[in-house]
Amino acid sequence: MRYLILLVALFASAARAEDARPFSPSDYPPGVQRALRYANEECDSQDGGTVTFASDTVRKIDLTGDGRDDYIVDFSGAKCGERETIYCGTGGCTMNILVALPGGDVRLVFDGRVRSYEIKPNSARHGASRVIRFDLHGSYCGGFGAQTCVKERAITTKPFAFREP
Repeated sequence: MRYLILLVALFASAARAEDARPFSPSDYPPGVQRALRYANEECDSQDGGTVTFASDTVRKIDLTGDGRDDYIVDFSGAKCGERETIYCGTGGCTMNILVALPGGDVRLVFDGRVRSYEIKPNSARHGASRVIRFDLHGSYCGGFGAQTCVKERAITTKPFAFREP
């Protein structure tokens, strides 16, 4: 009986391993693929080698409340060859937010560096935009690098950026 249980467990783990596919930019719409090309261009410009994306580089989630998948492209886990800091610095890591449009295209609404982010829980209002809490470099709040700077933004189809005062 123990051997049968062991055999079933081995088959189950082998099936899960086969289901795990490597990250592929071609799994995403053209607008997201353009955002991902940034990683390759930046790596090439620094003679870094091959880009490796983390499995969670792209996150699909409805941010605008319209029922369509929007995308967060977070380069914090991307590597350029053996270099792990090409896409990150003291201001955080490069992040893009792309929202789906009615015709099927996506629009880049945010392109910047963030230290971390948190998507706030859904509003009770049906169709409401999601709010993201961004942790930014202190200079965006009039301070310096190590200081805390938190900004929140409701995500719509309108592009936005954070500016230093």
